Amino acid sequence: MELGSTAGGTAAENDGAGAEGGAGERGAVGEGAPVWRALPPGLLRVRRLVLALWLVPAALAAGLLPGMLAGPGWALFALLPLAALAWGWVLLGRNWRSWRYAERADDLLISRGVLWREETVVPYGRMQLVEVTSGPVERRFGLATVQLHTAAAATDATIPGLVPAEAERLRDHLTRLGEARSAGL
Repeated sequence: MELGSTAGGTAAENDGAGAEGGAGERGAVGEGAPVWRALPPGLLRVRRLVLALWLVPAALAAGLLPGMLAGPGWALFALLPLAALAWGWVLLGRNWRSWRYAERADDLLISRGVLWREETVVPYGRMQLVEVTSGPVERRFGLATVQLHTAAAATDATIPGLVPAEAERLRDHLTRLGEARSAGL
């Protein structure tokens, strides 16, 4: 079930609760307020690298070709992709800081979004499949994505950019809890 409400806390408060959180954080599962965990900074580095790999050559092409063919004044078109790079750089940082997840006693919370906050609640008993995937770029930078599948397509959830060890721990933990919770159905 996806809720439009905002989750408590700011990104600055959650930056300390990274994916390599200690045992104290895991001990708080099910007690009071959820313990939010932020995504590792490797995801931000990968996304910014991909942005630069697309827009720097575009800036060179937009500046060199018109500059050589139509005159030096037309080389200013290179500023358009560079402006998009600067804007995208900032937006990617804001988006990365907005992602977080928390494991509670009966469900998993995933919160994301800058302008429109979105909080997804996935009950452990409703999970049908928990996948860990890692494409070639993710593998190169030591990242993995956890994909949760439920009976309702609208509640499928993803946690991108986790360290593979954390992704596997989360998969195993969610699978155990899902089996235990669905056994009573």
